[in-house]
Amino acid sequence: MEKMHFTRMDQGTDEDFQILKQVHEHTLKELPDRLFGLLGDLGKDTAYNITRRDHCLQSATRALRDGKDEEYVVVALLHDACETLGPFNHGEVIAAILRPFISRDNYWMLAQHGLFQTYFYAAHLGLDPNARDKFRSDPAYEQTIEFCAKYDEVSFDPAYKNEPLSTFEPMVRRVLSKDWTPP
Repeated sequence: MEKMHFTRMDQGTDEDFQILKQVHEHTLKELPDRLFGLLGDLGKDTAYNITRRDHCLQSATRALRDGKDEEYVVVALLHDACETLGPFNHGEVIAAILRPFISRDNYWMLAQHGLFQTYFYAAHLGLDPNARDKFRSDPAYEQTIEFCAKYDEVSFDPAYKNEPLSTFEPMVRRVLSKDWTPP
């Protein structure tokens, strides 16, 4: 790939910015594989009855089998993909990455699912299980409750047969197939 020649963006030429566009298009093309790599990293976590990779596959499988739309299934698959990068805010991290590709409500659900998930275990840690209620007026509040209850908190079951990653790969590639345009 050619290089841009400027040392300051305000000195760039049309040709430089065509190269910049190509760099971003290449990055977008590689994004699904990078996210699959993050899911692969979750396969190393054996603290649960299943790996966190399998937890993500199980969440997506449940959503798929419930007839959720493709975007929702992809969100379910990737919801914990960034947990190794940001254990305190992994939902916000993956939500920020996926924001250009998904709806407002799916973005919000991803960003908030960590807090909503505490409903199921907060009391064991001396926390408020109803902390999520401060978001009761948000349009995605009920959707996030449903996601956590039906697809996230129940998906640690070693007896549940989930679909392989290959089932979801085409979906991820379709959801993430967006032309790059400047922000």
